[in-house]
Amino acid sequence: MSSRNVTARGGACSAGQVERTLADRFEDQSGSNAAADRDAAPSEEISVGVILGFPAEIADELQRWRASFGDPLAGVVPAHITLVTTTPTQDWEATRRHVREVARCQSPFMVTIAGTGTFRPVSPVVFINVADGFDECIDLHRKLQQGPLHRELPFAYHPHVTIAHDVAPESLDEAETVLKDYRATFPVVSMGLYEHDADGIWQLREELDFGTETDNHAGTSFTDAAADAPTDAG
Repeated sequence: MSSRNVTARGGACSAGQVERTLADRFEDQSGSNAAADRDAAPSEEISVGVILGFPAEIADELQRWRASFGDPLAGVVPAHITLVTTTPTQDWEATRRHVREVARCQSPFMVTIAGTGTFRPVSPVVFINVADGFDECIDLHRKLQQGPLHRELPFAYHPHVTIAHDVAPESLDEAETVLKDYRATFPVVSMGLYEHDADGIWQLREELDFGTETDNHAGTSFTDAAADAPTDAG
């Protein structure tokens, strides 16, 4: 789940290259490969998500804060920034290739989280803002939510870090006040592709380094509650 503090390797694709690659793969659909895909039997639908994890010390600190506000998810939902919330797909291989391509064309970047915000009254959520790295998260979300992960979302995407969700109003008030001056900066060098399994657990299938070929670090899991609600995913 956590981002790894490593030296950036490789480079981002040139402007528009990832867009052309995705368009060629998912929109043009010409040639023998596309024909083979059309002839293949459809896969069983699964749900996936993509997130940015945090360095362990920051993730642990934020989980302690979340627990202090009485949030029952604090022990099972690691601190993270959602890029793609729960999204169904019928083609796992196409989804994995798609996410790998976006990761390969993304350079590592710095994230600063600072201050608090809320989705109230629409949703009982208090979060820490994404300051530096906000635009990169928006761009990654836009690229990821194409091809096999394309769907219309009920709310505009808003990068954030949830610190209290569905707790008493006074606890939400406390979270928004206590952490209003919180600030942390760290590098983001990878993103995690998760699958929602039959037992309601989110399983890490691949941790994908930015700007490189695929890494595969499966093994992390967290419960169904880790899937942000639509208003939480923003």
